[in-house]
Amino acid sequence: MVRVIVFGMGHLGRWHVDKACALEDSQLVAVVDPSPAALEKLQERNLDIPLFKSPEEAFAAVEFDAGIIVTPTSLHYDLCKKLLSLNKHIFCEKPMTSTSKEALEIEELVKEKGVVFQVGHSERYHSIWSEVKTKTNYFQNAPSFQLQRRAPFKGRATDVDVVQDLMIHDLDLLLFLYKEKPSRLKAIGHKVRTDKWDFVRAFIEYANGAHATITVGRNYVHEVREFEVINEQGSLHVDLFKRELKEASKEETQEFVRTTSYEGRDHLLEEQKLFYRAILKKGEPVVNETEGREAVTLVSKVLESLDKGQWIEC
Repeated sequence: MVRVIVFGMGHLGRWHVDKACALEDSQLVAVVDPSPAALEKLQERNLDIPLFKSPEEAFAAVEFDAGIIVTPTSLHYDLCKKLLSLNKHIFCEKPMTSTSKEALEIEELVKEKGVVFQVGHSERYHSIWSEVKTKTNYFQNAPSFQLQRRAPFKGRATDVDVVQDLMIHDLDLLLFLYKEKPSRLKAIGHKVRTDKWDFVRAFIEYANGAHATITVGRNYVHEVREFEVINEQGSLHVDLFKRELKEASKEETQEFVRTTSYEGRDHLLEEQKLFYRAILKKGEPVVNETEGREAVTLVSKVLESLDKGQWIEC
């Protein structure tokens, strides 16, 4: 069994607390959060778990094996370093760190320590991706990708821009599904509800002629989460909100568009389950420190392009 501390009891942290309590491979031994609301959330769940205001207080009081980091992104780097200095396993919510420089340092420390480090890119856990990856004909000969992730304003995660909050999901999916590395990118955006980027569209090019467009926004009129790939073989479209796969192949069939549905999953539960399994069985996490760093690096390139208003080499 893995003894775990959850750092952060905000909107997402409370769900991580629930999953850590529900799984048989984990034992929640403490929560760290300086907010008075954190105690109320623990009491609502009837959890007799010690609550500490700082990591140092928790480190001195309890024995533990791993930490789940669900704090604001700006705190990820320092907390990762503290846990790594103690040789603890880490599940860090996305983005791994605020900057690519910080991510690279954490990646090198993880490899040096030999601990399990998993990054919380939860969109990887849609069950449809295993089927999509078998349809290799759509990913050949310079395909075109389009990814969209938009939602009405919810007033959360305004401490970061929409690139770090939402686009990082799609940048990670693109890296996961298409193994070619981008050559350059350009981004445009608008600041609508906050003083940070609330709408961003990134144009990504590859040396082999492939290209991708990723659009994200947190002030849209309805929820949109889509992935699409097109080439001369046809079109493959995944609606992550409706959990549907649509395929329009050039192959002659009775249906011009074939639609199939797939079952939903509790992504946070799956993430934690596989994190503990990697620790106990000495295996590899689903999203490791290198993949986490690659996503942060692309985020930094998008932000650089937004600031400079020009194409950026990747």
